[in-house]
Amino acid sequence: MSTRAGRTIGTRARAVVSIHCAPLVLPVASPPVRDGAIVVRGDRIVRVGPRAEIEAAHPLLSPVHWPGMIVPGLIDAHLRLERTSPPASVHGVTAVGGIAADLDAASTLGEAGLDGVTYLETRCEDEERWEDEGRDRLITAIREVDHPGVIGIAAHSPDPLVMEDLAVLSRTFGLRLHAEPGRRPIAFLDEVGVLTAGCHIAISGPLDEADRKLLKVRGTVIAISSPFAAEGLLDGESAIAVGTRTGGDPLSVARALSHAPDHDRLLVEAVTLGGARALGMDEGPGRLGSLGRGGRADFAVFAVEAGERDAYTALLHEGPGRCVATFVGGRAHWRLDESANAPGTVNSGDAKSRRPA
Repeated sequence: MSTRAGRTIGTRARAVVSIHCAPLVLPVASPPVRDGAIVVRGDRIVRVGPRAEIEAAHPLLSPVHWPGMIVPGLIDAHLRLERTSPPASVHGVTAVGGIAADLDAASTLGEAGLDGVTYLETRCEDEERWEDEGRDRLITAIREVDHPGVIGIAAHSPDPLVMEDLAVLSRTFGLRLHAEPGRRPIAFLDEVGVLTAGCHIAISGPLDEADRKLLKVRGTVIAISSPFAAEGLLDGESAIAVGTRTGGDPLSVARALSHAPDHDRLLVEAVTLGGARALGMDEGPGRLGSLGRGGRADFAVFAVEAGERDAYTALLHEGPGRCVATFVGGRAHWRLDESANAPGTVNSGDAKSRRPA
């Protein structure tokens, strides 16, 4: 059997390994690490821990030393995708729950190189129009959208029969759902089969106690974008995320929701792990929203000084506007100082090939 010259059977390119250090690493799903570091191999995190231990285990690597803190990439759980949408990565955002009104908008996330879910919006007003053209158009879009990431359905029709069919289609294709109650009761979404653990909703106003209980039972995450909508949801009982709707800094939106110190950690979790839960990306290999072994190497660096005890409060109140770098899948997606030296790297399994920073 012949092979191409220069290739060896059974081999493949080794993943690049890098170390990123900071005075504080905030994994979110585990306690903060003072003078911490993360080890990245390819697009995954392979270790999080004290810098001294990690540097000792990788003596031939040249770590990247960042100011402030390293945190999981932020997640904007509700954003209407437009060609003119501002670049989210400057705020530390690495994943988005994006609502696309057409196929052109649906390609926005893929072109921007961000993680997340692109929800194809359906606003078909009545069953007859849905039967004539709406369903076929949506199915075609699901199959043909030019987007390498995850696709979902934004079920925004006022017609209950259309909504029921959208819920069926989401289960048929294995797609996540997004819904906005608007003036309709939460019970309407439940009756048409939309409210499930595979759905998250975006609200524009407060929910009553019965609605909050129903959403908790269904396992539906609630994306909040204003203090008005947050009423009654910051008690730690409801599953919440944060959305900007029109773009911008989700950490700034989260800060506006905080009215007590007890809210700070809850809101940082909402803009990281809560957003990942809303998108169904908080568990398993390649998970988002936290820093840990096996998770996707999506992280951001904020020039914020803090200790273990005040890490969440400092990030929430001092973090907006102070992101200095954003990494998606282990690769630098945005840096405040583009002239900074590139990270020191080494090929996994080849400790002799050192490339100093």
